[in-house]
Amino acid sequence: MYEFTYHGARALDEATALLAENGDAKPIAGGQSLLPMMKFRLASPSDLVDLNKIAGLNGIAMEGDLLAIGAMARHAEVHVSPVVQQAIPALAALAGLIGDPAVRHRGTLGGSLANNDPNADYPAAALALGATIVTTKREIAADDFFAGLFETVLEPDELITKARFPVPQKAAYQKFRNPASRYAIVGVFVATFSDGVRVAVTGAGTSGAFRLPEFEAALTGRFEPAALEGISVPEDGLASDIHASAEYRAHLIGVMARRAVAAANG
Repeated sequence: MYEFTYHGARALDEATALLAENGDAKPIAGGQSLLPMMKFRLASPSDLVDLNKIAGLNGIAMEGDLLAIGAMARHAEVHVSPVVQQAIPALAALAGLIGDPAVRHRGTLGGSLANNDPNADYPAAALALGATIVTTKREIAADDFFAGLFETVLEPDELITKARFPVPQKAAYQKFRNPASRYAIVGVFVATFSDGVRVAVTGAGTSGAFRLPEFEAALTGRFEPAALEGISVPEDGLASDIHASAEYRAHLIGVMARRAVAAANG
């Protein structure tokens, strides 16, 4: 590890001011992504702005008919929350599949969304559920939030405060996990709403999570696994690495999507 300046912010305005004043500064929440990147010298912020002492960022509650989860809510908290389990059981189940117990008790919802790791779980949930990302400056639809590999539309001094999730009629998430890291080699989240179906994939794309309009159209007409038979996913744009080829990931997307639909149907 190299030298950096640590700041323990105690309020949102203090944190955003520190980020604005230090151009190479990075916010840190659970540190489950940033710290390993720093250790491998893939990231080298001059300053770290710790968000853990800021009150009011980890709440989980219903706001009208929307499920609101604070940016600092730990994965373990989302997994066991009665509010999440009642409103969107698939989201609670997803949180329980992230990493190992140590990761789940430190990692945060906001950190996962802001980092936009191409193998992370929450971006797929945000896209499939049509979430809104609330920040210190604005509200951003999930469809407009993710901008590429480890990139979002967040400005350097902009912080996520919470995410709001519409409650679906049915939803499920199925993940083919790397046995060591538990990251998604392919994960598929499906959700049905009164106006149609949304399907999002993580782990397979070279630029992060993405939606599958052809799957969505087929499932809107008939929400059954059989509706996806014969629909293939092009290999172009899919990741290929030591864990799985693009061809295998394309196959897995179909398998995981059908399993997710079956799970959503109970």
